[in-house]
Amino acid sequence: MSATSQQSGQHIVARIERLPSSPWQLRMRALVGVAFFFDGFDALTIAFVLPALIPLFHLTPVDIGTLIAIGYAGQALGSVFFGWLAERIGRVPCGMMSCAIFAIFSLACAFAPGFEWLVALRFLQGLGLGGEMPVMQSYLNEFSRTHRRGRFALLTQLPFAFGIAVTSLVAAWVVPNFGWQWMFVIGALPGFLTLFFRQILPESPRWLVSVGRVAEASAVMDRVEASITASGIALPPLPTVAREAEPARGKFSDLFRGIYATRTPVIWALWVCTYLASYGLSAWMPSLYRTVFHLPVDVALRYSVYNSIALFLGGCLITATIDIIGRKTWIATALLIAGVVLIGLYQAPVMAAQSVMLVCLIPFFCIGAISLVMGPYTAENYPTNLRALGAGVGNAWLRATSVVGPYLVGWMVASEGLGGVFVMFGAVAALGGLVAAFFATETRGRLLEEVSPVVS
Repeated sequence: MSATSQQSGQHIVARIERLPSSPWQLRMRALVGVAFFFDGFDALTIAFVLPALIPLFHLTPVDIGTLIAIGYAGQALGSVFFGWLAERIGRVPCGMMSCAIFAIFSLACAFAPGFEWLVALRFLQGLGLGGEMPVMQSYLNEFSRTHRRGRFALLTQLPFAFGIAVTSLVAAWVVPNFGWQWMFVIGALPGFLTLFFRQILPESPRWLVSVGRVAEASAVMDRVEASITASGIALPPLPTVAREAEPARGKFSDLFRGIYATRTPVIWALWVCTYLASYGLSAWMPSLYRTVFHLPVDVALRYSVYNSIALFLGGCLITATIDIIGRKTWIATALLIAGVVLIGLYQAPVMAAQSVMLVCLIPFFCIGAISLVMGPYTAENYPTNLRALGAGVGNAWLRATSVVGPYLVGWMVASEGLGGVFVMFGAVAALGGLVAAFFATETRGRLLEEVSPVVS
């Protein structure tokens, strides 16, 4: 790399680092946040339309499992594919394509004439759902300053947790009164967002530098800075940055080179441990309340809403404190607390349902917080030329465990009982906490180019 391009790359990073809070950032984060909201909404829609679909399509238990699993399979593939594609054609085109795909096929699901069609359309919808999150998580990291980078990313991602929390409330009103199809119609609303992607979201300057398009990166910063100054906000002086953004092409094997040979397995382990417990419990708790504790359907669903609220509140707390406490400390502490509490629920079979629900609020709060931070944290752990790919593969582990977790619960309930389910997930969460405590990298307060350098 020439001295000129090196200086230019360093200059781009410095310009990003000095960006103040502004209406431009609010518009950018609002657009991405709405997309995240519908990602969370669409991801769980199928769980709340199944009661209407089962008698309509005469679904067997195998059919139900297939309908749930196929969406997550599409999401896993979409995460890896769009993460890879975003390293080649850019963040904004991939974010726009993935958002359009899950919106179009959500609408198509509303008109599915039968089970086989719905399975195929759910898979295609999953491609977009899986692709949008890691690409836009990478984008947010690349446009944020080192100072309060975690809060910047999590405030934008918090609508994802809110989308999960409100899905059950919306479905409880929409499905009985308007029909299951309208849940998929609502899920198609993000299609309108794609009309604004090009207008509001410029391409990531860090990515442009990584592919050698430094002049374009400078032009993007010119437009962003002009928008900020036009709103009456003065730009501070350029800071001194220790590392520059470097042109570099990334490939899958680079995830296991240099420092990333150990960092990648640690990141994957944290994704698996966090979401195996999170999605396994989230998917099965309503059924466990119904079948093990014999609660009425409305009570079982209400208890599940409490769990979703705890998850959302955990996300709010970690958003407020992530740049104070740090990523590593938060992840390790929350997973260890959740693990200990879940293991303690081995006595659940002899406890009252209300007591189990109240105790479960603690692990849902803790794991909910960590599930929100894993995407931005993963993006911080890779250089620009690998960031979207690394985040995409990490999200693929999320989707894979979303398939495996519910099956594990079914097997454990049959073989070891309800207590065994909680012990299993508690052990998984505690293992994740230990991995974070001993092996995770702290990224708080560190420049992206410093914490995750390009490996030549």
